[in-house]
Amino acid sequence: MKFGIVLKLFLLTTTLCLLITGSIYIGQTIFFKQYYANQKVNELKSSIKSFEKQYLKSNGDVQTIQQLEQDFYRAQNTWITTLDHNGNMKTANDFYVEIKIETIKNTNEIIKIPLYHLLKEDDLLQDTPPISKGDIVDVKTIDKNNISIPFYLYVVQHNSYWINQSMWKNIDNSFQVDNETYVIKEKLDLSTKYNEGIHQLKGTVQNVRIPDRNDVSSIIYSNSLFMDRINEFQTNLFMDKQNQYETFKTLDYEQNGIKYKLFIDPIKDENGETNYIFSMASLQPVDEAVRMVKDYFVYMIAFVLLLTILASIYYSIKIAKPLLRINDTTRKIAHLDFSERIEYHSKDEIGDLSQNINLLSNTLHSHITQLQQDIEKEKQLEITRKEFISGVSHELKTPLSIMKSCISILKDGVASHKKDYYFEAMEKEVDKMDLLIVDMLELAKYESGTYKMKMEPFFIDKIIDHVCNQLSLEIEKKELTVHKDLATIEVFANQHRIEQVITNYITNAIRYTPVHENIYISTTIEDDQVKVCVENKGTHIPNDQLDKVWERFYRGDTSRQRSEGSTGLGLAISKNILELHGTQYGVVNTSDGVLFYFTLNKNS
Repeated sequence: MKFGIVLKLFLLTTTLCLLITGSIYIGQTIFFKQYYANQKVNELKSSIKSFEKQYLKSNGDVQTIQQLEQDFYRAQNTWITTLDHNGNMKTANDFYVEIKIETIKNTNEIIKIPLYHLLKEDDLLQDTPPISKGDIVDVKTIDKNNISIPFYLYVVQHNSYWINQSMWKNIDNSFQVDNETYVIKEKLDLSTKYNEGIHQLKGTVQNVRIPDRNDVSSIIYSNSLFMDRINEFQTNLFMDKQNQYETFKTLDYEQNGIKYKLFIDPIKDENGETNYIFSMASLQPVDEAVRMVKDYFVYMIAFVLLLTILASIYYSIKIAKPLLRINDTTRKIAHLDFSERIEYHSKDEIGDLSQNINLLSNTLHSHITQLQQDIEKEKQLEITRKEFISGVSHELKTPLSIMKSCISILKDGVASHKKDYYFEAMEKEVDKMDLLIVDMLELAKYESGTYKMKMEPFFIDKIIDHVCNQLSLEIEKKELTVHKDLATIEVFANQHRIEQVITNYITNAIRYTPVHENIYISTTIEDDQVKVCVENKGTHIPNDQLDKVWERFYRGDTSRQRSEGSTGLGLAISKNILELHGTQYGVVNTSDGVLFYFTLNKNS
């Protein structure tokens, strides 16, 4: 059973933890990515709508719009800009070139060309400016529906050129730039395909504005990926794709394994022209998070297994172990073994169960113990009755035989001159039987277990002196010397019964002390108790007989005790009196005699 319940708890905990871990893993690796993307898209849509409201309130102020774009980037970590109806950035007033056209079209006409469509971040980081005032340049434009888009710029002095790659790829793969002559080799009639076609212009740079690399506004130009998407969006607008951007669009884009979201929000300005809010957000953080989650879950599973083991240990200690202890204890109780106690004191159902089982054990043990005591008492009473009958029969047999003999002699008239002697002998035997019956009744009273001692304070030395005075005739008769070493001390006991015990002790000492010998009586104080000792000189009691002197009818010298009127019950009565007082008593052999002692409590 022990392994059964622990194993079940372990399997249950392991299954539960693995299910939870598996659910979390599936949710974070499969559903979390899609959830994160959808959540981010919805949040960005809401933020772009808020940006749109603030943009409309700006009334086209460039500085205000730039501040809104920067605040949006800091808040959402997402690139955003505003484009005009041709796809040019409305806030790009710090990155352009002004060219005075000298050939083709209108002579001396000045055109403004945004450079962010042509130049890249690497071009801006050069030590010398890629283009400067006074440079002779060639410009190629593609014109359509009265819209002219520069897509090629060549600087003669530096022998360098830049191309709007997005526009170039969408014009036609049949047109290429010849680096030797810097002219377009026409392999297809563009005038048919693009109305006004492609034109080459020549002019002189009048003004150049390139943002400083430390300017906040230049950060957006450094994001080549974002600028490429803007160029691509402009190309799509130019290639008759405006109708696909009439409503809010969310497009997917992937570059180098990283997924992005493009947001295009068309809005009408105060002139009725369609402007665009263009934003790009990266989904790379969620991809990285998912990869980290997969690696993290290796450690998570190890942690879960460790947690499962710890939980199983906890279950074993807090649940299984108490239950197993309760099971063992109840099994012992079922076999009437009440020695075990469940030491579990938690404030829960197991703690309550433990306390109830302990209470049940105590109650059963108390009742069974009481029952056993009652049975033992009945057995003892039965033994006492048998011993009483046996003892009385034995003790009465001799005096009755003597009385019967005396009566027969008197009846037959033999030795009539000794009639008084025989009557005196019968009277003595009657007195002995009377004394025996009184002692037997008194002993039975003490052994019944119903007698209660009435305690009172008294001086033990006075009681000893009183008993010695009463027994002085017997002491003088054997010419004994009594040595007393008594302390004046008050004890708390039943005076009459203790006097009876002292009388039995001293009487017993007188009987067993040879003529002309000594008896020593002393009291000593030991802590809160007084020890009373009575020592008689004479024959030792055999060691195997020391415990038997307290039994009824025990005699070391049968003939002498009977002749001296002893009933053999004095020490047995003394034993019962002392046990009712709850004190210690005993007998030991000394160097030349026997010492009886008992203790009493001092009066507090």
